[in-house]
Amino acid sequence: MSFHTLDARRLLCPLPVIRTQDKVKQLQIGDELEVTSTDPGVMQDIPTWCRINGHQVLETKQNHYDYIIRLKIGE
Repeated sequence: MSFHTLDARRLLCPLPVIRTQDKVKQLQIGDELEVTSTDPGVMQDIPTWCRINGHQVLETKQNHYDYIIRLKIGE
């Protein structure tokens, strides 16, 4: 298992989800990815995308203007 990050700041919907999807394609099952975005929509969009695609949301948090979602890559 390895840990990866994705900076999706200053991108508006649907780009953060698209960048997340592109990044996940490069990762292995069990890897973790932390996505940082300034678009509050990701707090619903990425968990929904994860549910549909079999990935697990480990944590969501907000830090000032950043919205941070940590997910675990599933099958």
